Amino acid sequence: MHALPHDHTGARIRRLRLERHLTQRDLSNLSQVPYSTLTKTEQGILPASPHLIARVAQALRVEVATVTGQPYAAELRADELDILIAPIREALDVYDLGPDPDIAPRPAQLLDADVEALCVAVRAGEIKRVAGEVPALLVEVTTAAHLDRTTEGWLRLAVVCRTAYDVAWKLGYHDLATIALARMEWAAERGSNAIIGGMYRYMRALTYLRSGQYRTGARLITAGLGILDQAEPGRERDVVTGQLYLGAAVMAGRAQDRGTAEAHLAEADRIAQSTGEAARVHWLSFGPTNVRVHRVSVLAELDEYAAASDAGRELVIPRDWPASRRSHHHAEMARAQMWTGQLDASFASLLQARKAAPQQARYHQTVRETYAGLEAARRQLPDSFLSYGSWLSA
Repeated sequence: MHALPHDHTGARIRRLRLERHLTQRDLSNLSQVPYSTLTKTEQGILPASPHLIARVAQALRVEVATVTGQPYAAELRADELDILIAPIREALDVYDLGPDPDIAPRPAQLLDADVEALCVAVRAGEIKRVAGEVPALLVEVTTAAHLDRTTEGWLRLAVVCRTAYDVAWKLGYHDLATIALARMEWAAERGSNAIIGGMYRYMRALTYLRSGQYRTGARLITAGLGILDQAEPGRERDVVTGQLYLGAAVMAGRAQDRGTAEAHLAEADRIAQSTGEAARVHWLSFGPTNVRVHRVSVLAELDEYAAASDAGRELVIPRDWPASRRSHHHAEMARAQMWTGQLDASFASLLQARKAAPQQARYHQTVRETYAGLEAARRQLPDSFLSYGSWLSA
């Protein structure tokens, strides 16, 4: 008995391949994915890794979301999240129309408090709450920025656009996430803030990481570091700089460039020793813990799953670390443990991912791929395992 629907990523790859009249050997050659890996992935025996998905998407000339099946429409409808997307899209679309005559923005202190509250909520995994509240705040902050035309107003708008990006990305609406990023850049330019400009390029680079365009992603990281050089020296600049190096490390890892990945991790670690734990600085969660978490991710991207599992097992995450980051780390650990045959430990990590941030885990592509891999590997499926799959696809 299967808990997840049979239209898994491997099945979608097979369907897309056949639509293009390609054999498995053809697609293997085009994507440079080993033939045996591709065939086992199509059969559902092996889960689809992010690297494989990006390679196949490029070979088939489709979006990564087409391969992964995101956004997960049925689940979004069941959670009544799909109806919250259109208002976010509409709110992002009025950025250049000037102040809305029907809106009287509240004082800056109240706006700042709401902006901060949503930053906290999205990192606590409260995606539905944020998705429901961000459109109205976005419209109000947009009007306030046009009326005041101050640096503070434009940067406040940039932060809210980033929150809209967080929601769209976590729910699988990657086209909307790209629009939110563009609006963030538009506001940051008017605020003339090099820190936000560097952050924007870091977040944009991550979209290229997902699509397998590592060279472009690396160029964006380099551009972001150049912009940060224009910022005032200090902890804030160091934190964002360190985060860019972490993004670059994962980029290099997925490109199978171990030397470059290790060099970026080392530089991030050097910076983290100076900044200490700085989870709340621009909500990037930067610090020694995040460096160690990214080391686990880099090892997994290099297909060194045993080393990734060992590194993660030795890692102690602070209690006050954002739930969204903890959930993502547990998902990465589950993937590494599954690939090393630690099936029970992998499922335990999936449970931890759900416990930390259930709304995020339900729509997390790594969680779903790992569960599918465990389902294929286990001969007997206990009720708790089937219940988890039902929760993912309910």
